Amino acid sequence: MARYTGPQTKIARKFGEAIFGDDKSFDKRNYPPGQHGLAKKRGKKSEYAVQLMEKQKAKYSYGILEKQFRNLYEKAAATKGVTGEVLLQLCEARLDNVVFRMGIAPSRRAARQIVGHRHITVNGELVNIPSYHLKPGDKVAVREKSKSIDVIEQSLSNSSRVYEWITWNNDTKEGTFVSVPARIQIPENIKEQLIVELYNK
Repeated sequence: MARYTGPQTKIARKFGEAIFGDDKSFDKRNYPPGQHGLAKKRGKKSEYAVQLMEKQKAKYSYGILEKQFRNLYEKAAATKGVTGEVLLQLCEARLDNVVFRMGIAPSRRAARQIVGHRHITVNGELVNIPSYHLKPGDKVAVREKSKSIDVIEQSLSNSSRVYEWITWNNDTKEGTFVSVPARIQIPENIKEQLIVELYNK
């Protein structure tokens, strides 16, 4: 299965929330897609359907495919701590996500492209793997030759998000993955316990 590259608004409508960020199209039609999207009577979802929906929401939010997501879950399950929380922490520690959180890219999809096109360094070394796992203390920077790229400059100028677990210096275009975020510091509206319950069936 290839990574989903279709219309993001359609996916957001499926989950009933703008999981990819601000979306004017979603604001206009914030009901499920399809000819029955506006129907008031919709059958009650089974427990399995609710759990599956939550897993799909997490996968689409972070742009991770099933095999990768399953591997992250297994790693989280084998790690000391609350499995669901550790799973989200592993998702947050991906290089593409941190590039997005730092404001270098306007979306995770754009962040994956920026990393893949070799515009990002980690601890001074060029890294073009979006799923690269960062450790506390790692330095993430825009490559010297890439600092004047329009999409990066525009994204940084529009970024106003601040996260306690990362730092960013706009002058040097370098930041630090200071620490693994606590669950309360992760803004994603994901009920991770439902994902754990689904995998444990």
